[in-house]
Amino acid sequence: MNGTRREFLRTSTAAALAAGLPVGWAGGVYASDAPEHPKMRFGIIALTDCSTIVMAHELGLFKKHGIESTISKEASWAVIRDRLALGENHATHMLIGMPYASTMGLQGSPVKPMIIPFAINRNGQGITLKKDFLAKGATTPQALKPLVMEAKAKGQPMTFAMTFPPGTHAMWMRYWLGAGGINPDRDVTLITIPPPQMVANMKVGKMDGYCVGEPWNARAIADGIGFTVTSTQQMWKDHPEKVLAFTEEFAAKHPKTVRAVLRAMLEASRWADNLENRRHLAEVVSQPQYINTQKEVILGRLLGDYDYGTGHREKDRHYMTFFDRQTNFPLKSHGIWWLSQFRRWGMVKEPPAYQKLVDRVHRADIYREVAREMGIEIPREDTKKETLFDGVVFDPADPEKYAKSFAVHTMA
Repeated sequence: MNGTRREFLRTSTAAALAAGLPVGWAGGVYASDAPEHPKMRFGIIALTDCSTIVMAHELGLFKKHGIESTISKEASWAVIRDRLALGENHATHMLIGMPYASTMGLQGSPVKPMIIPFAINRNGQGITLKKDFLAKGATTPQALKPLVMEAKAKGQPMTFAMTFPPGTHAMWMRYWLGAGGINPDRDVTLITIPPPQMVANMKVGKMDGYCVGEPWNARAIADGIGFTVTSTQQMWKDHPEKVLAFTEEFAAKHPKTVRAVLRAMLEASRWADNLENRRHLAEVVSQPQYINTQKEVILGRLLGDYDYGTGHREKDRHYMTFFDRQTNFPLKSHGIWWLSQFRRWGMVKEPPAYQKLVDRVHRADIYREVAREMGIEIPREDTKKETLFDGVVFDPADPEKYAKSFAVHTMA
């Protein structure tokens, strides 16, 4: 039966392309594929990278695959975690480190195993510093270090913000500071601020810099209060960012529902990576119920048009992707990298069970099944080596050696 259905889907994919319909269209949802849990509530945070969840809803793609969707904008990543864990939301926009923290019970997370069967986007975050630093030439972490150490010596350590302790923005901020010889746990104060509140907190002098997703870096430049010292794609080209997460329990009970959601998300992702669609995307997601800011602030960096607030502008071809270059495949090496950073920064006291945890959380098997049926290219391997901006090579075959290789760390 499965072979027949897959052959039908391959044939219908070609027909859909000829008709100009999204890939994966099969004329509706068949009884054998009908979601067990058709009413789905999706959590989002007000960030540009929630866009494909929003567009799958707004374009009727969830509905096409048998899902009655509701989008729920949440106030913080902690709320995102808790509402998924409690079953109030059924799938959610999430930072890649969060399903690991919940599965392991780290950083204040109660133990609630979660899975990542789908990566939402890559690239498109940034580190913003106060404009004062620009005049002082502090445009690299190395140049920032003397100012940081001076403030520390005076008993007034600088404050930097991220969005959630085990999340992406925390790791980008930590890694960038560490590359300049600044220990984020000893030399500065790290605080947690929800993404939409970053700019307001910078305006009132609560912090010296922050790491967050768009559009809140571009917003600081538009408001004249900060500059982008680095985009995250300059730190790690095509790095992982947000994921679509489910609880392990929900996915085990409702496998057809998860596959239906992934089909809709793949169609929305391909649609979003057609740059001709990004103006409409920005118009939709800028609305109050989603991101709630001017569409122009969102659109610029979505098109790769980067104004860094330093007088430098450029066309960055490594802007936020939602589908291209196999964005959606949940590479297991990305999970291994995150666990290595948990280790580096003392979030775990002993070496974690790297492979066991990654095999449990990063569910590439679910993605492969859906993508194969839809005729979407799938990577041959689940892991790959990476090199970040400081030249340090990450080899997923030896994460413990990698974690211990950094001069700046907080391991015991």
